[in-house]
Amino acid sequence: MSDSPSPEQNHLLSMLSADTKVRLWPLLEWVPLPLGKVLYEAGGVLDHVYFPTDSIVSLLYVMESGASAEISVVGNDGIVGVSLFMGGESTPSRAVVQSAGAAYRLPAKQIKEEFNRHGELLLLLLRYTQSLLTQMSQTAVCNRHHSVDQQLCRWLLLSLDRLSSNQLKMTHELIANMLGVRREGVTDAAGKLQKLGVIEYRRGKITVLDRPALEHLSCECYAVVKNETDRLLSYRPLTADAKVVVRN
Repeated sequence: MSDSPSPEQNHLLSMLSADTKVRLWPLLEWVPLPLGKVLYEAGGVLDHVYFPTDSIVSLLYVMESGASAEISVVGNDGIVGVSLFMGGESTPSRAVVQSAGAAYRLPAKQIKEEFNRHGELLLLLLRYTQSLLTQMSQTAVCNRHHSVDQQLCRWLLLSLDRLSSNQLKMTHELIANMLGVRREGVTDAAGKLQKLGVIEYRRGKITVLDRPALEHLSCECYAVVKNETDRLLSYRPLTADAKVVVRN
């Protein structure tokens, strides 16, 4: 968890113009997100959106049997709770913290008011939502057509892109639940990567040692998601910084 939290650690918040920061940032509340914390359940009405800074949140679909599969990940690239400002108010997915850290949260009323100004935040959130839809659709394709080995590589890369380090605190069982596959499959795939010197796995901690090799071993799904995200969220407002006050 960061020793000096700042809204600037979230890429969407950092893109906002000085005027919007002055208006919005004082309404933000910094909150810790411990591993396993459920931000919302499927079907529940959302009362906040979350902007992760050094945490990762998984959006999961949970079956009636209790089995689950990850449909997307959100980290410092985005926002958790898009259905709130898109008008749906709730979602059939569950949001669970997969990598502990923190986030800034904003009440439903404030995000709706800012979104309905039809200004830069609306454009930015719509762009992000499109990138999130790309990730969801590509995840579905990957889970259907690619091996567990390739899925693991894609998942590791997407997670690393949303953290400031090359380490993930994650057990094989939790990864299997995210991918919707058997634990043995993840253990075998991780073992292959470790033998190749791509990762090191020790006591629930995965360290990526050779990212280029990991990208080479991954399927095309990772590149599709990354390229679309980079294309959509390369927008930067050309305005000066402003001093703002954030409520901790």
